[in-house]
Amino acid sequence: MYRLLIVDDEEIITDSLYETFARHMPDRLDVCKAYSAAEALSWMRRSRIDIVLTDIRMPGMSGLELTEQIQASWPNCRVIFLTGHSDFDYAYRAFQMSNVRYLLKTEGYDKVLSVVENVMEEIRQSHSMLELLERSREVNSQLAVIQQEEYLRKLLQDCTTIISNPLVMQDEFTKRNILLQVNSPVYLILGRFNTPPETGSELTQLQESVRIIGSSLMHERTVYVSVTDHHGDTIWLLQPKQEQEQEIANDKLVRFLEGTLELVQEACMVSLGVSIAFSLSGRSCDWSELTKQYERLRLLQWMKIGDGVSMVLTDLRNDFSAGVPKEAIRLSSRIEIMSGYLETGRIQPFYDSFEELAGELLQQEITMERAMETYYHLALLLHSTINRWGLQDKIPDQRSLLHLGEYTCMKDAVQYLYLVADELVRFKRSNEQERANIVIHSLCSYVKENLEKDLSLVRLAELHHFNPSYLSRFFKQEMGINVSEFIDDCRIRRAKELLQNTNLMVREVALQVGYEAAHSFTRLFKKLTGMTPQEYRESLLVR
Repeated sequence: MYRLLIVDDEEIITDSLYETFARHMPDRLDVCKAYSAAEALSWMRRSRIDIVLTDIRMPGMSGLELTEQIQASWPNCRVIFLTGHSDFDYAYRAFQMSNVRYLLKTEGYDKVLSVVENVMEEIRQSHSMLELLERSREVNSQLAVIQQEEYLRKLLQDCTTIISNPLVMQDEFTKRNILLQVNSPVYLILGRFNTPPETGSELTQLQESVRIIGSSLMHERTVYVSVTDHHGDTIWLLQPKQEQEQEIANDKLVRFLEGTLELVQEACMVSLGVSIAFSLSGRSCDWSELTKQYERLRLLQWMKIGDGVSMVLTDLRNDFSAGVPKEAIRLSSRIEIMSGYLETGRIQPFYDSFEELAGELLQQEITMERAMETYYHLALLLHSTINRWGLQDKIPDQRSLLHLGEYTCMKDAVQYLYLVADELVRFKRSNEQERANIVIHSLCSYVKENLEKDLSLVRLAELHHFNPSYLSRFFKQEMGINVSEFIDDCRIRRAKELLQNTNLMVREVALQVGYEAAHSFTRLFKKLTGMTPQEYRESLLVR
């Protein structure tokens, strides 16, 4: 789904265009509106905008000045100038800008709709990068790629063994065609398929394709290198380009990366038919902190809401000071991974990891100290999950998980771990639909109780911690109608109640159901009921 922002200081034009586009293509276009350039820039800071439809002449800041600021932050954003002025100078300046169209208001709504659909098709085609992927595979030197990727994997796994001499490290970067600078901090991005392919060859091909798509969309603002790590996740290491480094503040670059990763998700769905989630370091880190930041992003992915959700998660924490023994970090990390698998419903990876650790408990060469540490890590994982999911009644003997001495032997203790794990897996599988119902119920309740507030798709996604495009698809899948249609229905129902049971004026009713302009409310009411609000109120008196 693409996002369109309509900008015009004439309220009636903005509202009319908003309603036209919202009704014309609700499945393909998320429509936002702004009554000034300043309000438009506020939208741009909140979310990625794909197309801006704007007047050229506006008070304070013109459409041309607005476009310059938009393109500085979102170079891929398309702009369509819609104006009543046929002034040649304005038109000429508009034609000099990239990704810009120019229309006169006198050309009518049909022409505007047609141009927006053409721009959407251009964006869609720009995301279809299969030819780019094929050309890239042909020109890559496989040996150089393998050497570079092995080096990067070692750097991610244990950066301390490599960065001891920065000059040597920079020389290694140069030899491996890594354009990053050792004396500058680095950003990390981690991408993971929500539903990994079943075959290894298909997975490898998709990983390479995702890396090429992401890199092609980030190259204008960043220097980067990408690699597939040992876990099958896609990793980018990035720095701002040197000529832009002084101009780009940390939060501005992070916003750019967040929006670009949404485009990567869209492109992956269009070109490859796969859903992918991303974790992004919200601050740059020194190379000495690289491994810890990498592990944090992996944990952030594992611990968040589950499969099928095209998330872009930003890790804003930058605290790497705590020191923990290496063996403790390794075991704790494995437990965190298992917890993430269980929370997100990735059952087979959970069982694989669980059996690996449980199997260690039964090995003869394991020390008592190591056995107790491993057992209690597993037991605490299961016990905390029982409490978090509220399953105390379903597993009444969970107290014994934390009392190893109550078992006659380690084999019995391990057997009970398996029994509890199986019960948690059964509950997880049966609970997925219920979770979907809870999310939908929460969203619907919020809409009904807050009709006068901002109910844009972006705002609803922020409140419910979803990606806007995914929320739109998820709601349509569960409810059978679009979010915008549901909101309109709720507003009309509430408006009818107010018209019937109160003496409020029509404009007061409009405000209570979320319309600042009474004429926009009247137009929607008549469209959906066949009569104006006043006619509806008079019809009730006749009865």
